[in-house]
Amino acid sequence: MRMFRAVFKAMRKQKRFFSTLFFWKDYAMLKKQKGDDKLFAWGRFYPVFDDRGDSAGVMSGHYFHQDLHVAKRIFENNPEKHLDIGSRIDGFVAHVAAYRAIEIVDIRPITCKVTNIAFKQLDLMKLSDEMENYSDSISSLHALEHFGLGRYNDPIDYFGYLKAIHNIHKILQPKGTFYFSVPIGPQRIEFNAHRVFSVAYLMDILRPLFEIVHFSYVDDQGDFFEDVSIIDPALKENFGCYYGCGIFELQKR
Repeated sequence: MRMFRAVFKAMRKQKRFFSTLFFWKDYAMLKKQKGDDKLFAWGRFYPVFDDRGDSAGVMSGHYFHQDLHVAKRIFENNPEKHLDIGSRIDGFVAHVAAYRAIEIVDIRPITCKVTNIAFKQLDLMKLSDEMENYSDSISSLHALEHFGLGRYNDPIDYFGYLKAIHNIHKILQPKGTFYFSVPIGPQRIEFNAHRVFSVAYLMDILRPLFEIVHFSYVDDQGDFFEDVSIIDPALKENFGCYYGCGIFELQKR
């Protein structure tokens, strides 16, 4: 009876009242095929109804494209020391750690230890002297839009993102490379989740500090556009994005 309750609970949760006949049909067939075989015992029911109609996976969206693109660029550029600031651990950082050492910095703690990944807990809105001129390669993907909004227990700071960019410039060695992404679209704060930046404003704050080597973006539909001209007239319209992702490869001036 407990097993059947699990099925009905899953039906309610996944809103599948009339499309679960396949479950019982498959169960009856498998039970018949098993017969008296003792190789596998029957465990609890763990009904999943949605996967039958899903695709094999997702190859679109901000994180998929930015993580893959920047990990490939780091492989091609092969820096002496690569430092990441706040990017997704189980995406981008894992990609890079598969082929080289990477150091990561985050305001939040991490307790796990993994080969090729070294961790420091730091607030990048503040900078200690030992971090200046520290690395020839830095990434920060889908992270700086959060700085100073308190979402990750960071101190509230309206200009937190700007302080972080200037501190990253100090951390980076001369002619070093900065891989950077944030949401792009009409400029706004969606509190307390993130900021969205206009591409024109990003140009204003980045150009005094960095040369723009490459610009790519992911649009609102999750499609990737690589190495786009940054002087394109579409820049003023944020390349048609309301909530896209701008991906920059920058070199320190």
